[in-house]
Order: sequence, then C-alpha cells, then structure tokens
Amino acid sequence: MRPVIAITMGDAAGVGPEIIIKAFENEMVQKICRPVVIGDSTILNRALNYVNSNLQINSITRIKDAVYEQGTIDCYDLNLLDEQLPVGKVSKEAGNAAFHYLEKAITLAKDKAIDAICTAPLNKEALHLAGHIYPGHTEILAELTDTSDYAMMLSAPNLKVIHVTTHVGLIKAVELINPDRVYQVIKLADETLKKAGIPSPKISVCGINPHAGENGLFGNGEEEEKIVPAVKKAQDEKIDVVGPLPADTLFFRATRGDFDIVIAMYHDQGHGPIKVLGLESGVNITVGLPIIRTSVDHGTAFDIAGKGIASEESLVEAIRQAVELAPKIEERDGLQC
Repeated sequence: MRPVIAITMGDAAGVGPEIIIKAFENEMVQKICRPVVIGDSTILNRALNYVNSNLQINSITRIKDAVYEQGTIDCYDLNLLDEQLPVGKVSKEAGNAAFHYLEKAITLAKDKAIDAICTAPLNKEALHLAGHIYPGHTEILAELTDTSDYAMMLSAPNLKVIHVTTHVGLIKAVELINPDRVYQVIKLADETLKKAGIPSPKISVCGINPHAGENGLFGNGEEEEKIVPAVKKAQDEKIDVVGPLPADTLFFRATRGDFDIVIAMYHDQGHGPIKVLGLESGVNITVGLPIIRTSVDHGTAFDIAGKGIASEESLVEAIRQAVELAPKIEERDGLQC
C-alpha cells in the first residue's frame, strides 16, 4: 500500500500553503503515496486563489476519513487560524500554529497513523514570538521524540551533506565540534546510507580551517584535536571514511562521484554547495529520529508569499524521498486517529 505522508503546512503566512497546493496538482504525488496536510483548511482554501487551482479541500479530524483522491487535498484541520491572517508578515499566531501542526504530525507518527512527515517551511522569528524557543524543525522533532543522537542531512542531485553543527553562530559552532560529535555524525551517515541501499558508503569529512588546517599552518590545531580522532575511530570500525579534507575541493570531488556523502562542520559550509545546485532540488532530511522526516530546503519566502509564483519542486522531491524512506508495510493497523 502507498505510505501515508503527513505534510505539515509550516508558517501559514509564507509560501507553504501555495506550494502544497501546487504539489497536489502534480498527479505523481497521489500515485506514490497517500498525502494528508496537517494544517488549517481555511488557509488552504484561501491559497487556492493564489495559484488559480480547482482542487477541493476535504477537511477532516481523523486520518481514517481521508479519501486520497486525485483533485482533492485531505486536510487534517487543526482550525487554529483565521483566514484574515496577514500574508508575508511575521506573526505569533502563524508561529504557534506551525508548532502545533508539527506536534500533531509527530503524535500521529508515534501512533503509527502515518508513515512519514514532510514539512513545509516555518519562520523562526514567528516561532519564538509564540513562545516556542527552538532553532527550527530539527530541534522540535528531536525533543518531542526524545532523540539525542540526530543530524541534519541535505540531499540534492549528485550530492548529500550531513552536518556536525547547524543553527548556531560560527564561533559557537567551532566550540561545539568535538571528536564524540564528529564520530556520532560519521556513524549516522554510514547507517543512513546503508538503510538507503548503499552497502559500503564512501564518506568524506570537511576540515574546519582553510585547507583543513594545512598541518597546523591555519587555525589552532582544530583538525587534529576535534576531527582526526573521530575519523580514526570510525576507520577502526571498518567505516569507509576519509578526512579532514579541504572543503573548497571536497564538494567538487563529491559531485563527480568520489564520495557518497560529505560531513560538514557547520551550517553554511554544507548548505552553500547544496543551494548552488538549486534551491528547488534540495531536500532536508533529519536522520537519527525514530520517525521519518523530510523537508523543503528553503524558507518561508515572505517576499513572494501570496503571489502564486513560489516553486513546488523542492516539496515534491521531499515527498518523494519521504516515500522512499518510509517503512514498507502491507496494511495499516486501523488506528482511529
């Protein structure tokens, strides 16, 4: 049976609602999965006008009431927002709703009512205004699933990147990098790719400083202190990993096929190359969780929200990858959620 994929609406003042509608216009989505939106039906109905869509919204309060038909968007309606919510503006109301959409999706995943979660973008400022003090989706997912060992993986054509640190400043990121964390991420990368069907993943690890420190010429020996012990430990366990290597050439080597995945030390080191390949093609995957979660690799784009011009390509790809990663089941267990 096609897996049930819950698509959280994200920040309703951003492009999330309209890219969801555009994704449902793609007939492939319903063919590969049973998608259900976790959000607000009133907001989705409003967004139909942005993209001139004739799709119908089926508002439900139980997963079992979804119809999963072409031409229909099943929306698990939390009824949190008014249709007068301003578009393209930060608001605590939208931030609060975005948190609760994700919270509900996590509960449904824990209850085995859905098979994977795919998230539209939220806005961190709006999230914080609503009193939900998290750096982003990843940290909410980790806390609400009691997960301590996790990492952000970005996937684009010809390149996969997994991060040691993410949403912290650069100076703080260097402080947080240590051999235990680097080793943990190497293990997560190896296990994730093996589950995805790569029997012996080739893993490469970025340095922190230019030229990976050039044997101590740049930096203060961070590579030798923070990265080398982790790589050696993983190698002793027969993991196919090399590094630390200079990041400025490593990503080129990965895109030509030398490596299956790159381990980046901090946010922009990993995000930059992925986004050069195209904002529409990148997908964000949280690894290490007990549930499957994928996401678009772009933000709420308040500047173009409500104009109907935002691309749905990243969301469609995120849904496709959620389907690939979702548990393979023959029948559902009939939960009345």
